[in-house]
Amino acid sequence: MTELPNFPDAKYGEREIEEGQLVTFPNPRPGRRYTVNISLPEYTCKCPFSGYPDFATIYVSYVPDQKVVELKAIKLYINSYRDRYISHEEAVNQILDDLIQACDPLEITVKGDYKPRGNVHTVVEATHKK
Repeated sequence: MTELPNFPDAKYGEREIEEGQLVTFPNPRPGRRYTVNISLPEYTCKCPFSGYPDFATIYVSYVPDQKVVELKAIKLYINSYRDRYISHEEAVNQILDDLIQACDPLEITVKGDYKPRGNVHTVVEATHKK
């Protein structure tokens, strides 16, 4: 097994997550208005105040323009949040910003449905339209 210089002790999955970027490909049907719905049920991050883990399902719904996001790439991108200290609100907005930058959709909604912790259930939704 070849070790990457920046990640000598990392497992191959950790390296893929660390190196992961939001990859896109050309929309196969430009000009046709259709919706792509993606559900990512294994999202985790850390609370920036307590350090406790937060778990959520992230829902992405977008209408592509010229580019479509590749599914393995978005999986690895979402997995990169697992060790980040980030609030629910900031995470959803950051995911939205990154997807807008990557694929410039006609419209997009990102929703984070966080598992209850301490008797609190949070759902954060952010939307963007061209």
